[in-house]
Amino acid sequence: MPKGTGWRISLIVAFVALSFLYLTPTLASKLPAWWGNLLPKDKIHLGLDLQGGTHLVMEVDTQKAIEGSLDLVATDLEDTLNGKTLRFKRIVRSGSDKVSLVFYEKGTAETVQKLIKDKYPAYEQSPTFDDGGFVAMTLRVNEKDAQDRKDKAVQQALETIRNRIDQFGVSEPTIQREGINHIVVQLPGIKDPQRAIDLIGRTARLDFKMVREDVSPSGAIPDDAELLKEKSVDPTTGAVSEIPLVVQKKSMITGDLLTDAQVRIDSQFNQPYVAIEFNSLGAKLFDQVTAANVGKRFAIVLDNNIHSAPVIRERISGGSAQISGNFTEKTAADLAIVLRAGALPAPVKIIQNVTVGPSLGQDSINKGLYAGLIGVLLVVIFMAVYYKLSGMIANLGMVLNIVYLMGSLAALGATLTLPGIAAIVLLVGMSVDSNVIIFERIREELKLGKTPQAALNSGYDKAFLTIMDSHITTLITAAVLFQFGTGPVKGFAVSLSLGVIINLFTSLIGTKVTFDLFLSKGRATKMSI
Repeated sequence: MPKGTGWRISLIVAFVALSFLYLTPTLASKLPAWWGNLLPKDKIHLGLDLQGGTHLVMEVDTQKAIEGSLDLVATDLEDTLNGKTLRFKRIVRSGSDKVSLVFYEKGTAETVQKLIKDKYPAYEQSPTFDDGGFVAMTLRVNEKDAQDRKDKAVQQALETIRNRIDQFGVSEPTIQREGINHIVVQLPGIKDPQRAIDLIGRTARLDFKMVREDVSPSGAIPDDAELLKEKSVDPTTGAVSEIPLVVQKKSMITGDLLTDAQVRIDSQFNQPYVAIEFNSLGAKLFDQVTAANVGKRFAIVLDNNIHSAPVIRERISGGSAQISGNFTEKTAADLAIVLRAGALPAPVKIIQNVTVGPSLGQDSINKGLYAGLIGVLLVVIFMAVYYKLSGMIANLGMVLNIVYLMGSLAALGATLTLPGIAAIVLLVGMSVDSNVIIFERIREELKLGKTPQAALNSGYDKAFLTIMDSHITTLITAAVLFQFGTGPVKGFAVSLSLGVIINLFTSLIGTKVTFDLFLSKGRATKMSI
């Protein structure tokens, strides 16, 4: 037996054992009780095209993110100028890209210009101009900063959607950015796609605003207020009515200050509500606001809809509050999820919604398996007929290839897609292709009159660089597909990359060891090739 054969055999057997160990959770319908925490539990998951589910393409309205940031700038400037006792007539967002500031005198405007230059250096200021006898100026976000904010809005939306889906309980979702402002979401095996869609696309902006009791909803609405509606459901008839309320446009507290949201049941009315907890800053603000507004109504606004507008009976300390309304347990749970995951930085619109049925997925699995089996069978027959016993050794290497590949996918907890199955079928051909190159080199050496063992060693040595070159170029291609591809293309790239690496091992070590074992049993004078 050639030197080094023993450890190579041990390595091959160890990899086979590990592959079957990792494949056990995938192959077994139920793991035995003794399968403890030390043994692998990950399995190969089926992708959307095999298992069925929902495929969504969502578009983020990034311009709304710019408008939201300008609203915050306007509110911050208003608070800052009030704190410095600088008089102004109006500070509001104007259009979608600027903030308008109107002052009573030019001196105040010049002071504010210097303040803005220090506080918001990335914003562009216009020279002061006359506005009906008042002094006005505008603050505009520059193009580079606007683009950065749009990009961050998409990234933040991506993370928020991922957090919501994780809490919703979908296994192996695919959530990734596509293009400038699109997000692709794939939810395999989901049973209630509409609920998931409603949950994902909900903006979930939570604001606490004071109700303006001094303004009639049917009259003129001041610039610093807005008209919203509170839904009310009659408990006896179930009739839904909308009550218009005028609230302050400025939020006293926002949902950004929340740390937790949980569903609770009201012991008095046996109705679900959402209990919320604020962080230290939110708790402090909530304490101050409730202390200063005892006896007034406090509107809890979610996505511009008033959920409730209770009267503040007393100062509320401790940072806890509740959102009550006409909730079912499911709607209360969904609201808690979106509040915990955070608000979307900008509205998202679903521009593509494709539902794949599980029957189609099973049909795809069956056809993929049939295609793979037929491909393997044809390759096995060809190799056995053309290369005889050596061809059967190549077939053994191909079987090892498939076992190792499936074990690796299981170890990684990878998601198997239809393109992934196509990659596995492709690798069946690649695995024997490497052996074909080696066998032809061995034939050439045998024709030169070398002994079988010498021809074998020489054939593997001469084929080494050719095999390495072809596999490395394929691996580079797979890496590019993984980096720039999306969804199923990435699944194809993962299977292809693993298969290429494994094939190098089986073709250069696995089959070589098998040949060495056959030739070492006796002084062979002829090879069946």
